[in-house]
Amino acid sequence: MKDMMKQLKGDIRRTGFSMPEDVLGLGRGRTYFVRTYGCQANVRDGETLAGMLEQMQFTAAETQEEADVLIFNTCAVRRAAEEHVLGEIGNLKTLKRAHPDKIFALCGCMAQEEGIVDEIRRKYPQINLVFGTHNLAEFPELLKRVYEEEGQLIAVQSVPGEVVEGMPVERQRRHKAFVNIMYGCNKFCTYCIVPYTRGRERSRMMDAVLAEVRQFHAAGGREVTLLGQNVNAYGKDLQMADGFTDLLDAVAETGIDRIRFYTSHPRDYSSTTIDAMKRHENIMKSLHLPVQSGSDEVLRRMARGYTADSYRALFDDMKARIPEITFTTDLIVGFPGETDEQFEETLKLVDYCRFDSAFTFIYSPREGTPAARMEDTIPAEVKKQRLAVLNERITRYARENNEAYLSRELEVLCDGPSKKNGEVYAGYSRENKLVNFTGHNIAVGDLVRVKITDVKSYSLDGEAVQK
Repeated sequence: MKDMMKQLKGDIRRTGFSMPEDVLGLGRGRTYFVRTYGCQANVRDGETLAGMLEQMQFTAAETQEEADVLIFNTCAVRRAAEEHVLGEIGNLKTLKRAHPDKIFALCGCMAQEEGIVDEIRRKYPQINLVFGTHNLAEFPELLKRVYEEEGQLIAVQSVPGEVVEGMPVERQRRHKAFVNIMYGCNKFCTYCIVPYTRGRERSRMMDAVLAEVRQFHAAGGREVTLLGQNVNAYGKDLQMADGFTDLLDAVAETGIDRIRFYTSHPRDYSSTTIDAMKRHENIMKSLHLPVQSGSDEVLRRMARGYTADSYRALFDDMKARIPEITFTTDLIVGFPGETDEQFEETLKLVDYCRFDSAFTFIYSPREGTPAARMEDTIPAEVKKQRLAVLNERITRYARENNEAYLSRELEVLCDGPSKKNGEVYAGYSRENKLVNFTGHNIAVGDLVRVKITDVKSYSLDGEAVQK
């Protein structure tokens, strides 16, 4: 942690991406598949990798087994996610023996962990290439080297940070886009691996962000999600006094139909951002604001930088100024030393805020973080019981909140057929509610008025109001 925090000072290198000419035909007659795990930032990295591969004339494969180049784009937030990836790449040995010319690569946050890289060197020779989050722009040249050289290529930097603009993108969806506005995190919460895998906070220039949004909007895009590990810190490294609010205002003025952002940190949230959300109709009135715990002592040991009461005050302020706003959050149970009383404080916070939904987790120690060295005496069964109690509480409030939408009409952005029923459409409302609905002659990307006819805990059912 001390070594990483030393990197928070100094200039940030800003460069533009240029595809090397000698790789432009590398993919001719070859296919690729990108397997992405984890958060929206990883999804956006996967779209960048796909964009590079398309420029190199690779063609997307239908399945990972068919691909000539298979990339595992990984997440390191929890050990269980890492073990799943290691199991997947372990299963590739047979495929590699049958098709030795196939290229297997691992990238993303797992690649930034020294222990994981050592494990891949020792146990997984079938992996041809390992490259880190800071090496994304070098991927075309690295892939070329893999084709030319024998053995396993490891390319993992741990640098203070840089911003590379102009990297290509092959978006998964034409009507929705993830747009990076910044990278990295300076918070160093004691349980979190992200500052070590993603580096220091560094913002993209506003003009570059706006150009990407305008280009997407001009191509028919409907919704952008502005991404950062801590979007509220946007512009601090650019010496902007109120950077994120300024950016929100500017993105709203592009005319894009919908704007969301992810993730916010309670410690940095500005009242001017609430003003911007209220001021612009196309900024969605839904907010993901991770709290992690309702206990001040646990929050102190997590190094979150706020108290449960200050979180409640922020929640109250937003609800008072934007009554229709919906709230989601993140919550961790079983943090080292968490007592029954401290867990009860988390439940009290949930009772107070009545979140629309929450991502809930049992604490997962991450090697190298301060929390991983804390004494953990909580039995695993107690942690599971706490998670079950918390989930029951969250689910109850989620359904109660959803019942308020019964018989109302909501604007839904259609994502296409439902995953569970091809005869039903699915999409998200402005309030970020999943809505499954029936209707006729509706296309992906249409904004549809839907009357809600039934509610569930985490979704709504409805019928399109046909004109």
